[in-house]
Amino acid sequence: MAVVSAIVLWAGVTLVLSEMRWFARPPLAERLRPYTPGGMGRAPARGLLSLESFQDVIGPLSERIGEHLARAFGVSETLALRLARVHSPLDVAGFRLRQLGWSLGALGAAALLTAALRPAPLLGVILLLSAPLLAFLVVEQQLSAASARWQRRLFLELPVLSEQLAMLLAAGYSLGASLNRLATRGAGAGADDLRRVTGRVRQGLSEADALREWAALARVPALDRLVPVLALDREASDLGRLISEEARAIRRDVQRELVETMERRSQQVWVPVTVATLIPGVVFMAIPFLEALRLFSGS
Repeated sequence: MAVVSAIVLWAGVTLVLSEMRWFARPPLAERLRPYTPGGMGRAPARGLLSLESFQDVIGPLSERIGEHLARAFGVSETLALRLARVHSPLDVAGFRLRQLGWSLGALGAAALLTAALRPAPLLGVILLLSAPLLAFLVVEQQLSAASARWQRRLFLELPVLSEQLAMLLAAGYSLGASLNRLATRGAGAGADDLRRVTGRVRQGLSEADALREWAALARVPALDRLVPVLALDREASDLGRLISEEARAIRRDVQRELVETMERRSQQVWVPVTVATLIPGVVFMAIPFLEALRLFSGS
């Protein structure tokens, strides 16, 4: 008993002293913070039971569990890639914590509903298990849909973006100046991505590497073909003509996809017409057939 009391006393004293400024050693991030831009201000207090400490503990756990669940339901792309693609202000831990919050809320609502309705035990267990899982999948699907919409917008904007880039290069602009002009004066998904590309160039990355990073992040086949052409900036003298040809090829891909969509929708129009035609025909054929069966069975 004395040993247990000593261990509990030691743990309590350690926790109490760790909150005292004169005893606890500041972490490395806090020691380096005054030497960063804007880091001379007062550091926010982080108590033992503060929200930041809770996020530091629950964040990695929710991130790990969420990644396993997403892979189990067929999500192959990493969460960090999709968040960066749609320019989300959340990081992976923040997004998983939001998913955890929605799942806990759905679990609480399901528990209240189960207590109010008092269904069969099996049905109650299914409701309690399916509600948080459904909330998790809804949030995951929203991010996947936003990522797909961003890829679609970028694909549709690429022909115009490529033509503008070709005109600027033909007018005498360098590749870096052309990208900066389109990023600052443009609007849409392509301009937002180009602002990130120019930011990466200002951080020290070369233009070709920043464009390859953009292509790897966007995962649009048309952009994968355009970026190697842009990488020939220091090797080709007629880069504007090459980009114009690539812009025409991308526009043909967009037109081809549009024609395929129109053909698919025109075929879908005939589905209700065919059903509406077949049902009366089947009825008219079934009436004499049933009548003949009745006559033969009566005889």
